[in-house]
Amino acid sequence: MCGRSRRSPLVALPATVLAVLVFSGVASAHGAVGGGIKAPIPLWLLYTGAGGTVAVTAGWLVVSEWTGKVEADAPSLHVPFWISRALRNVGRALGLAAFLAVLLSGVFGQQIQSENVATVLFWPVWLKGLGLVAVVAGSPWRVLSPWRTIYLGLARLEGEPPAVLGAYPERLGDWPAVVGFALVVGIAENLTLLPRSPRLTAALVAAYALVMVVGALAYGPTWLRRADALAVLYRLLGRVAPLAVARADGGYRLSLRAPWRAYTRPVADRSTTAFVVLALYTVSFDGLTNTRAFRSLLASIPTDLGPTPAAVVLYLAGFALFLGSYRVALAPVGRLGDGEPATHTAIHGPATAFAASLLPIAAAYEVAHTYPFVLRNLGVLAALLTDGILAPDPVAGLPLSAFWGSQVVLVVAGHLVAVVAAHAVAVEAYGRRGGRRAHAPLVVVMVGYTVLSLWIISQPIVN
Repeated sequence: MCGRSRRSPLVALPATVLAVLVFSGVASAHGAVGGGIKAPIPLWLLYTGAGGTVAVTAGWLVVSEWTGKVEADAPSLHVPFWISRALRNVGRALGLAAFLAVLLSGVFGQQIQSENVATVLFWPVWLKGLGLVAVVAGSPWRVLSPWRTIYLGLARLEGEPPAVLGAYPERLGDWPAVVGFALVVGIAENLTLLPRSPRLTAALVAAYALVMVVGALAYGPTWLRRADALAVLYRLLGRVAPLAVARADGGYRLSLRAPWRAYTRPVADRSTTAFVVLALYTVSFDGLTNTRAFRSLLASIPTDLGPTPAAVVLYLAGFALFLGSYRVALAPVGRLGDGEPATHTAIHGPATAFAASLLPIAAAYEVAHTYPFVLRNLGVLAALLTDGILAPDPVAGLPLSAFWGSQVVLVVAGHLVAVVAAHAVAVEAYGRRGGRRAHAPLVVVMVGYTVLSLWIISQPIVN
C-alpha cells in the first residue's frame, strides 16, 4: 500500500497537467508574435481546472503519508579535476569575451537594436538565457561572471583576495542584489527604452561591472556572491535544476535530484526572502506590462508623471503588495502548526523557511515567458556573428497553439512542484499533523497565483 502511495503522484500529476492542457484548447499566446487565437472553451474553465489541479495535489498530500523525501540514491557522474578546470577556464574566457563584445559593439557598432551584438547578446541571451540554463543545470554564473574573472585577476596580481574595507557586512545580506535586480531587470529592462539602445546598454553593463568590481575590492569575494543581482538570481533559479553539482575527490560529481528537493532548504535571511518575492513578482509584472489591463491602468494615472515614472510607481507598489500578501499568508502558519517549529523556522520565522518553495513558480514562469524570446535571439546573434552565413530561427515552425500550450504546462507544473516543496517544509518544521495545517495558507496563495499567471498569459498582446 505504501509503495502505491509513493508512485501514484508521479503518474497522476503529469497526467492531470496534460488533461488540463488537452481540454483547455488554446487562447491568446502571450509573448508570441501576433495577436491571439480563440479558445474552444471559456477561459474560466481553464482557470478552474488548473487551480483545481493544484488544490487537489495539496489535498492528496494532506491525506497521504508522503513527505516529499526521496531516499533512493540518484545516478551520478564524476568529472575529473583536469576536465573541470579546463571547462572553468573556457567559461571564464567566454564570459569576459561576451562582456567586451557588449561594450565594444554598444559603443562602436550600428545603433540599431536588432543589428547590434550588445542589445541582442545582453538582454535576451545573457540576462534571460543564462536563467534558463540555471533552471536546467544550475547556476553557471560563478564561472561566467566577467567581474568575478576581473577580480580574480586582480587578486592574483595582489597575491591575495583584496578586501580594503574588511569582511562583507552581514547586515547588508542580499539587499544590494535586491536593489540591483529592481533597477536593472524590473525597471530598466521592462519599463524603459534602454534595451533598444546599444550604446545605453553598453553604458549600463559598464556601470554595473564597475560597481561589482569596486565592491569586491572593498569587501572581498562575498560581495560578488551576495551583492550581484545576477549571481543571486541564477543561484536561486538553479535550485530547481534536476542536475546537482558538488565537489568530490578534487573534481565534481554530477547527480540527478527531485525538482522539489533543493527548495526544502530555507533561504539565508529576510533579504533573500525579499529577493525571491521580487523575482517572482517581476517575471509576472513583465508579462502584465503587455496586457490591455495594464495599459489602461497606466493611462488612468495623471499624465504629469509621464509614462515611465508612472509605470515605476506601479511596479514598486505592486512589489510592496506582493511582499505584504506573502507575509499576511504566512502570519497564521505558526498557530496552525501548533507545535515546536524546527530550529531555523523558530529563529528566522516562516517567511524564510517557506520562501524557497516559491522559486519553482518563478522558474516555471520565467521559462514559459522567455524561452521563445531567447531562442529567437540566439538565431539573430548567430547571424550577426557569422555575417549572415548562419541565420537559424529556432521558433519559426512553432505554432501559437503549441507555444501557449507549453506555457500552460510549465506554469501548472511549477505550481505543483511548489506545493510539494511547501508541504515538505511544513512537515519538516511542524511535524506531520501540524505541517498539514500549516501548509493550508500557502496552498490558497498558490492556487490564486496559478489563476493569475494563466490569466496573464491568456491576454492579447498590446505592443
